[in-house]
Amino acid sequence: MKITPEKVQELAALCRLKFEGETAEKMRRDLENILEMCEKLNEVNTDGVEPLIYMTDRVNNLREDKVEQEITHEEALKNAPKKDSDFFRVPKVIGQTD
Repeated sequence: MKITPEKVQELAALCRLKFEGETAEKMRRDLENILEMCEKLNEVNTDGVEPLIYMTDRVNNLREDKVEQEITHEEALKNAPKKDSDFFRVPKVIGQTD
């Protein structure tokens, strides 16, 4: 699959990255190489091979979930750079177009 410079810029915008000049060209080549590797995997004969569900036969020993109050609500907000009466304030990310 051919990756165009426009596609690199489109992907960069989705990831909130900026590539220019040689960096954009290197990224384009890298993306093409990745897609070529994926296409090579399609050439492998997998007839009769069962899908791998787990990497090992080990079983996770999970602990029981217990609610524990480590710090109070006020203590959590005490060192926040920006806060509202009950919430952390963070910059808006959704809907930005830079």
